[in-house]
Amino acid sequence: MSPALQGMRSRDKARVLIVDDEEIVRESCRRLLQPRGYRVAEAVDAGSALRLMETMSFDLVLSDLKLPDTNGIDLLKEIKESHPETEVILVTGYGTVSTAVEAMKLGAYDYIEKPFRPDELVSLAGKAVEKKRLREENLRLRKELSVKYIKNIVGTSKAIERVFRLIASVAPTASTVLITGESGTGKELVARAVHYNSPRRDRPFVVVDCGTLAGDLIESELFGYKKGAFTGAVTDKKGLIEEADGGTLFLDEIGNLPLALQSKLLRVLQEKEYRPVGDKKAARVDTRFITATNKDLTAMVKEGTFREDLFYRLAIFPIHVPPLRDRMEDIPLLAYHFLRKYSAELGREVTSISAEAMRVLTSHGWPGNVRELENTIQRAILLAEGSTVTPETLGFLTLSRTEPPRTEPSRTELPAAASQHTGETPRSIDELKEIKKELRERSIEAVEKAFVTEALKRNEWNISKAASDVGMQRPNFHALMKKHGITRPK
Repeated sequence: MSPALQGMRSRDKARVLIVDDEEIVRESCRRLLQPRGYRVAEAVDAGSALRLMETMSFDLVLSDLKLPDTNGIDLLKEIKESHPETEVILVTGYGTVSTAVEAMKLGAYDYIEKPFRPDELVSLAGKAVEKKRLREENLRLRKELSVKYIKNIVGTSKAIERVFRLIASVAPTASTVLITGESGTGKELVARAVHYNSPRRDRPFVVVDCGTLAGDLIESELFGYKKGAFTGAVTDKKGLIEEADGGTLFLDEIGNLPLALQSKLLRVLQEKEYRPVGDKKAARVDTRFITATNKDLTAMVKEGTFREDLFYRLAIFPIHVPPLRDRMEDIPLLAYHFLRKYSAELGREVTSISAEAMRVLTSHGWPGNVRELENTIQRAILLAEGSTVTPETLGFLTLSRTEPPRTEPSRTELPAAASQHTGETPRSIDELKEIKKELRERSIEAVEKAFVTEALKRNEWNISKAASDVGMQRPNFHALMKKHGITRPK
């Protein structure tokens, strides 16, 4: 029996319908399956089977190919039309290759011949049910993903509701999207919401930050290269455009893309083909492009630093993400969203924000937008002495309006700042979380920045490798880079 079925709770037991006009066959199948946790029903012909399926759902139908009122192939067609999620296994003593092929083409899970061995039937039934459960789980996860990325864009203001409407309009299409907005407004969340609510949701979502890759590296990262294209190209390398084939490529900070590459990107958008560095042949690709920027691309077009034709290709469907100062009514919702998230993540029981503290939050200018609010709530949770965030907890936010920022500890000072814990820069996300539980906010910032920088140095500034090295997802690791303004040294 499959491991998936062994672990099922009683209410999750698989339902199996056995359809055969011979009682001895139905009885044999029932005796094999019922003790193994299956809930078994029986029918003597196709008509009674279909009537039963109108009142009860089944994971698996095990049907004889030869039935009194029709044949198993016709029953299979009926089931797949009215209950496409149900798996079907056909059983026959008159099996032929052509019949088996026809059954499989019509959607049967498999085909088994009489006389079959007991373990053969049990194994096949287990695999069929497991396939159905896995398919249902994948569908559930896809739905959760879609909800997740929409729900992460928190707010009820008119400004953010307009963003929701635009996402809903463009997501089902293959249109190119240009997301604009200040740093920290959540442009990547919007891009993910578009992708995970599109028909491409089960294909890759690949993120490229055009601001962190050096000009001589971004071309090979995007387009890939052939062996021998340049010194060090010892093997062929697949580019990120190809990695996103069938899915979505999110080009963040597109305004930083060098002019020389803008024409090559335009060709990909127009012709749906690209050429790896050093390759004489062009390759076809089916990639959706979503781009984002905090720069004024129209001004850059006038200055001659951004191609006009590329701009119009990218801006087919623009979405502007408003700054937090234009949606101040969303601050309480956002604040409690981050409070719940980070209280659980940091293991702190901080459950509320006082009215006075909320007034501090709603009167702040938020130049760093939602990202600044998120970091503020995270700090407040670490500083809170009880279960409530108070104005005193947010003292650092009040001081930041009038006092110049303090100089951040240098790299050589970090061990002293972290001496409460290890005296060293953490090498994994779990170690970082442990340190953050003990340090105050200035040391947290320093240690967190060193944690990211050291991981990048260990992995020769390869973001994907560095994220994997410390046990983080690449988007989360990249978010930390952006938070601390970390870019590859020139």
